[in-house]
Amino acid sequence: MRKQELVYVHGLLLGVREFYEERTGEAVPTPEYDVMDVRPTSIHRGKAEHEAAVFALAEALAEAMGTPPQRIRTAE
Repeated sequence: MRKQELVYVHGLLLGVREFYEERTGEAVPTPEYDVMDVRPTSIHRGKAEHEAAVFALAEALAEAMGTPPQRIRTAE
């Protein structure tokens, strides 16, 4: 995957995280991702750094979504 595509996927995963947190009211713990200090807007960072961030974020999301949330907020 090219760097541009990784940055795009990185942004999408952050959007999924925000959506999940909004809908469930629960924060997705991402300690490994947070210490990396690589965000989709960090375009000066290398491809390998974005790839590591994508994998860390995806793993945290998969783990959080594998556990049923306490409650789901419905759209009003």
